[in-house]
Amino acid sequence: MNPEWSPDEERLLDAPTIRPYVIARGRTEAQDRFDLISLAVTIRPTTGAEIGLDPEHQAIVRLCRRALSVAEIAAHLDLPAGIVRVLLGDLFDRGFVAVQQPQPEMDVLDERMYKAVLDGLRAL
Repeated sequence: MNPEWSPDEERLLDAPTIRPYVIARGRTEAQDRFDLISLAVTIRPTTGAEIGLDPEHQAIVRLCRRALSVAEIAAHLDLPAGIVRVLLGDLFDRGFVAVQQPQPEMDVLDERMYKAVLDGLRAL
């Protein structure tokens, strides 16, 4: 331990704090197209020789052979969801994954839905 550092500063340098930051190369802003329930699926496999793809990128490509949500990918890789979103953005930009946003069952602002609920309640 460096005598010039306080114990609080030493704690800031632990591996769980630094590792995700390094994996994302210091980037913390994820693209808006990925939220926790967005589904990612591999559309092109990696050869292992692509420049700029880290082991975590390759792991995501392997995992997403079947569609997985951002939350599921984060759980499988034991990484924060924000970091997974950054990595998915890299893969999306390079054409390795596609993303599908979940579609709502129905528009909650649709008056027809409210009318159907009211009609159903009246029928009780």
